[in-house]
Amino acid sequence: MRIRVGIVGISGFGGGEALRLVAGHPSFELVYAAGEGSAGSRLADRFPGLPARLAGLVIEKWDPEALPQLDLLFASLPTGASAEALARVPRAVKIVDIGGDHRAAEGWTYGLADIWPERIAGQSRIANPGCFPAAALTALAPLLADGLIEPGNIVIDAKTGISGAGRGGADSRFGYAESNETLVPYGLLQHVHMPEMARAIERLSGGSAAGLVFTPHLVPMTRGLLATIYGRGRATTAQCLEAARRFYAGRAFIRVTDRPPQTKWATGSNLAFVSYAADPAREVVIALGVVDNLGKGAAGQAVQNANLICGLPDTAGLEGMPVWP
Repeated sequence: MRIRVGIVGISGFGGGEALRLVAGHPSFELVYAAGEGSAGSRLADRFPGLPARLAGLVIEKWDPEALPQLDLLFASLPTGASAEALARVPRAVKIVDIGGDHRAAEGWTYGLADIWPERIAGQSRIANPGCFPAAALTALAPLLADGLIEPGNIVIDAKTGISGAGRGGADSRFGYAESNETLVPYGLLQHVHMPEMARAIERLSGGSAAGLVFTPHLVPMTRGLLATIYGRGRATTAQCLEAARRFYAGRAFIRVTDRPPQTKWATGSNLAFVSYAADPAREVVIALGVVDNLGKGAAGQAVQNANLICGLPDTAGLEGMPVWP
């Protein structure tokens, strides 16, 4: 079965990662690429290592009313740039929005593919989770589902590679000189992912996430994301690990590990690593979640969601090992 695919925002980091995965997918055929500043150039001009069959495809200016015949569209646009345009895409075209415009939108399904795959299968409008929620919620879900921590007393401290900030332009604040040899906290108490994580925590636990605290940091590496999460509960480390292994039984992309995971373990993959440490005497539970911010945190999970809505195995095109070293 061949599924005709388009990618909007193909020149950005998320769109480029989607291109890499679609190019190697056994059922997806890329027939449409769109962008703004890159419109008019060939894909090979932007991505010289592409397979020859895709090298000559010309990047078009994004126009939702001038689409070729498509089955599936990936949209990787900045938050605020996709809602109006995607509303004009024909309903027959399935959409996975990698950006942030639809994570709480009516008519769109929130695509935490390893936690709620049954809610995603067969849908036609999927809002991909943000990269921080992908790491944090994957680690938190088993604890919340089993009542091992209090949902209203969670602190998330997360570090991400610079590619999480997007490609940017020539005056980007995230160029080498600005980002090398520094650690940058940002979005304090008001990050755009806060409401998204709070909604999921409440759905998983049935309680209030009113006490949620989230602090993201940019670190001088290209890709990777580590969320260190502090919760209150009387669980032991063994209970947390057992809850995660039970919760994710049969999930191909989740690795529950006894030792603290490292960002490099996930590089270039759709894997998520989770681990736990707990001290019941002090009522402290530490959850750790690691993903590649462009993989499970963006395009990898988007392809997994696309597999689910197209009736394919969720592992299709995503079984490659991480890049090491």
